[in-house]
Amino acid sequence: MTKIAFIGAGSTVFMKNLIGDALLRPALADAHIALMDIDRARLDESALIARKLVASLGTGARVTATTDRRAVLDGADFVIVAFQIGGYRPCTVTDFDIPKAYGLRQTIADTLGVGGIMRGLRTVPHLWAIAQDMRALCPDALMLNYVNPMAINTWALTARFPDLRQVGLCHSVQGTAYELARDLGLDVADLRYRAAGINHMAFYLSLEVRDGTGWRDLYPALHEGYRAGRIPLESHWNPRCPNLVRYEVMAHFGHFVTESSEHFAEYVPWFIKCRRPDLIETFRIPLDEYPKRCEEQIAAWVAQAGALKSADRLEHSASNEYAATIMDSLTTGTPAVIYGNHANHVYIPQLPHGAAVEVPTLVDVNGLHPTVVPDLPPHLLALMRTNLNVQELTVQALLTENREHIYHAAMLDPHTASELDLRQIRALVDDLISAHGAWLPDWCHAKSAA
Repeated sequence: MTKIAFIGAGSTVFMKNLIGDALLRPALADAHIALMDIDRARLDESALIARKLVASLGTGARVTATTDRRAVLDGADFVIVAFQIGGYRPCTVTDFDIPKAYGLRQTIADTLGVGGIMRGLRTVPHLWAIAQDMRALCPDALMLNYVNPMAINTWALTARFPDLRQVGLCHSVQGTAYELARDLGLDVADLRYRAAGINHMAFYLSLEVRDGTGWRDLYPALHEGYRAGRIPLESHWNPRCPNLVRYEVMAHFGHFVTESSEHFAEYVPWFIKCRRPDLIETFRIPLDEYPKRCEEQIAAWVAQAGALKSADRLEHSASNEYAATIMDSLTTGTPAVIYGNHANHVYIPQLPHGAAVEVPTLVDVNGLHPTVVPDLPPHLLALMRTNLNVQELTVQALLTENREHIYHAAMLDPHTASELDLRQIRALVDDLISAHGAWLPDWCHAKSAA
């Protein structure tokens, strides 16, 4: 029996989506679903819903639930990780409120910037602990990592545990394809695309639609539609933030990025400036977006979880997440192509060895096979390197337990550096470390003499 361990299963709705996807696959329908979370109440809620899902779909899966991480990992074939260290409160709130006092505004703060750095420092030690347990209890298992900051996490995991089988998973590539199809009035099933880069900063190198004569390049239609003001349409995913930032970047850099405008605005120095409120208005950048989204999602999830618990029968249709596809391909040998985050072993030759890169990945019975993408344009590579600098220094801080590298990472962050001077950044980092307290590793609090 295939064993699927799910760490962070208290994320009830996300758990339902991933486990529901797995149960729709005949090769996984009778799996042992082993759920784990540190919150017993949320864990029990998720277990109830998972069992209802099994019963509704009529599969032979077995569901167990425990707060013991080693118990779910013991003998696992697949390990899904989906958790947030420190939660919305207190840690996310801290990551927004303290920078705001310095005049540094953010939108999401989970991937880059001072918020992404702090989240990486909080998260990586826990991923390392899981990897250590996997080495002992399920050394051949594959980790399916959904935890942000994805690039920092993937880089740090493979740097410390090069033997770990893992892939970082995001839905930005396939999710953006749906948005572009909608903007152009097309069916996403008729699109063909190729993307590569780093997580949240990968670009569509080609984007085509099937028509009567074969495949037609869609970039001319995107450029013309943006110039004419017909696109982007109001965002289906977030009405507060249409994709104006991404289209503006495409107009200057020639390619469309795979992550949302609210995310991308804080990865670069051009859009969020306290002295340029006109930019915020023109590009409709939703400052403090993640706290707003968390409040809304918490309320929605509570309502949805309540409805799921009270329902006699649960329906499920496949999501666009990759986890079930990967598990099915490895189990059955049926080949599939996904977009995964991997340590860079010449997959993108112009980027640093070991950095986390996001590339097309063939999955079959022999494992995951990342594609080499040698043709990224130099200006896109240069843009990625501005983010890789921050990721690398955060990983180095973790590997060497050197607090100075936390400052260096923040000082080289494009958005932070565009707003604050060096002394302000150092003071901001000090305040964030102090406020996070025990959520950060002990070495973070060993202040240097600088």
